[in-house]
Amino acid sequence: MRPTSRQDIPVELTDPAVGLTASQAQLRLDGGWGNQIHHHARRSEWDIIRQNCLTFFNLVFVVMAVAMLLVGASVLNLTFMVIVIVNTCIGCVQEIRAKRAVDKLTLVAARKVQVLRDGVWVEIPHHLLVRDDIIALHPGDQICADGVVCHGELQVNEALITGEADAIDKNEADLLRSGSFVVAGKALVRLTQVGDDAFAAKLATEAKKDPNVAKSEMMGSLDRLIHIIGYCLIPVAALLLVTQLYRQNFQLQPVVSSTVANLVGLIPEGLYLLTSIALALASITLTRRRVLVQDMNCIETLAQVDVLCVDKTGTITEPSMKLAEIIPLNDADPDFLEQLLTALYGIREPENDTGKTLYDRFRGECPWLLQAHIPFTSQTKWSSSAFADVGAFVTGAPEFVMGDRYDTIEKTVERYSSQGYRVLLVARYEGVLEKALHCDLLSPLALLTLTNPIRENAPATFAYFQQQKVTVKVISGDHPATAAQVAGKAGIPNAERYVDATTLKTPGDFLTAAEEYTVFGRVTPDAKRQLIRAMKENGHTVAMTGDGVNDVLALKDADCGISMASGAQAASQVARLVLLDSDFSAMPAIVDEGRRVINNIQRASALFLVKNIFALGLMLMTVIGGLQSFLEPFHLSIVSSLTIGVPGFFLALEPNYQRVRGQFLRNTLRRALPGGITDILVVLAAQILMAVFHLPATDGATVTVAVLCAVGLTVLFRVCYPFSRLRRIIWLGSVILVVGAFIVLPPITGYLAITAKGTYLFLAAVILIAPTVFFGVSKIYHRLDPYQH
Repeated sequence: MRPTSRQDIPVELTDPAVGLTASQAQLRLDGGWGNQIHHHARRSEWDIIRQNCLTFFNLVFVVMAVAMLLVGASVLNLTFMVIVIVNTCIGCVQEIRAKRAVDKLTLVAARKVQVLRDGVWVEIPHHLLVRDDIIALHPGDQICADGVVCHGELQVNEALITGEADAIDKNEADLLRSGSFVVAGKALVRLTQVGDDAFAAKLATEAKKDPNVAKSEMMGSLDRLIHIIGYCLIPVAALLLVTQLYRQNFQLQPVVSSTVANLVGLIPEGLYLLTSIALALASITLTRRRVLVQDMNCIETLAQVDVLCVDKTGTITEPSMKLAEIIPLNDADPDFLEQLLTALYGIREPENDTGKTLYDRFRGECPWLLQAHIPFTSQTKWSSSAFADVGAFVTGAPEFVMGDRYDTIEKTVERYSSQGYRVLLVARYEGVLEKALHCDLLSPLALLTLTNPIRENAPATFAYFQQQKVTVKVISGDHPATAAQVAGKAGIPNAERYVDATTLKTPGDFLTAAEEYTVFGRVTPDAKRQLIRAMKENGHTVAMTGDGVNDVLALKDADCGISMASGAQAASQVARLVLLDSDFSAMPAIVDEGRRVINNIQRASALFLVKNIFALGLMLMTVIGGLQSFLEPFHLSIVSSLTIGVPGFFLALEPNYQRVRGQFLRNTLRRALPGGITDILVVLAAQILMAVFHLPATDGATVTVAVLCAVGLTVLFRVCYPFSRLRRIIWLGSVILVVGAFIVLPPITGYLAITAKGTYLFLAAVILIAPTVFFGVSKIYHRLDPYQH
């Protein structure tokens, strides 16, 4: 009989040698003690749809649409709602698609966990684990449920939970919290809290947040702009209604139509739509290139990156190492060294990548009895083992092991480090093994030299970044001379400028070194984070690639963290981009895509804000100057679609790989202001002249739309210059569409009709004057522009 509640399931201590039986595991799974998370995780697809529909942006337009319907306005005047609907659909599809991609491809979900069932070790997906399961944990594993150590020792980093960088020792009976990850050691763990009850499910850490939560500078600027405009719409709408009703003898329908037209013109809805479409297309492009986008906003960040931090191993070099040479010191016996290295590395599972390389070389049998062992960590840079009747030995980075006595072997170590080798020291230790070494008790026995082959495509990749004026920084845990030698072979500029990160003590040291040096060696996880922060504080936009648990802190703090799918799952959890093929050579194409999208959006955005600047001027002229507004929402829809929306969309698809500079809103306003001022001046002059020449007021809307189209085409001409084949097609196509609209729409819709013959001549004169005014205003404005470079 299956349990009806959790209380029906007995609490028992599972035998670490046998684990749960299949029936016990199924009993817990059926009773709700599985590791499936039902809440506190990612939003459901219905949540995404609801949140995209119920936005401030949509509310503003829905209110205006309802007002138009209540006064019986033409359906054509509701065309602005098309943008709202399309934008909402894009947002929903984009986020649902990202959610499904993350659910399917994210590394924690994809990787399986070793669990003991019926005395046999098997691998199962983490969500099928149950309470009281016995699982095995290794370095790099993220802990997927709360548990207690049954056997073994671990060093655990809880930075994703507590923000503390130091690794914490976990021994038998110690509690492990989900969301942390294993830095070193191995252990058998009994799960005590799973699924929704686990710590990670209750505490939303930065590493677990959904994509699209943090707004980029561009999207944040648009959101702020829309919110400011939206809050101003209520008093502005009331003022417009009152003044227009009074001046038009309380005719409700035309007054509401003109008021809504003014309000629609104030909101950059087209730019918002263009941005959504462009980012969605960029996300699709990156997915096809085997890049998992966990945060859509990082596409904009990539466009602005001017510093790229990379690790040596796995990025510049191949991830696999090989042992090059064993160099005996102080007349050490080679046969004894062979036996010692077999005892240290060849008789048990390796703790890290270096251990794996040495395990493959020295795998075998050794009669020595292990009495004590301290595992390697990124903080200490060494490990140690003590054997019965033989003694204790330490292996690790020579300068970390020897401490104050490093100068006794420094010349020998530097000779190999300068050739690009990674050097390990093997030393006898005459004391009792503790967390701190006493260098006086050490006797060096041998040096081990290891090498990583440089990736075949690394030089071409770094040449691309040099051409794009992106500074590459190498941040490595290896000896600085070794890392610098490898960086130089890979073609990284200024690789000879290196520093030992252990010499950097104060925040000021990090700020200075971040600008002065290219290669940073002996970098601990916390030092990596401090370097990233220093670069950002120095005004740089920083991207970082990483694949290890020691990269997690820095990946979180970088403007754009990029992880390799083949690396530690904890790194993939905090990264904003995951290279699913773990191929660093894909980076140029990724950066190019970000630059292409954002550069084109910035260039096309000027087209959209011209209309908003004009609408603001028209509103002020209507309220303060008593100018009659002839425009209805459909008129602005014609201008927006033919001179802004359609050409803007195609311009956003163009190749454009220059690094993005400056602030989005400031850049856009600088480009748009001359066009908006021209619209205001020419429309105002046209209305005055129409009154002077006694032209019918009914033709005012047609003249205004013609002016806006003429200025819009002129602004588009400026945006497209210098002309390529595509830009020429875009501009000429827009001209044809505008002319076609003035020919086709009057007999079909009644809009853009002209009732007086004199208006034709006046219209031609205004259209010819508009470009002249625009170029004149542009010349004056750019002379006065304080942000001109």
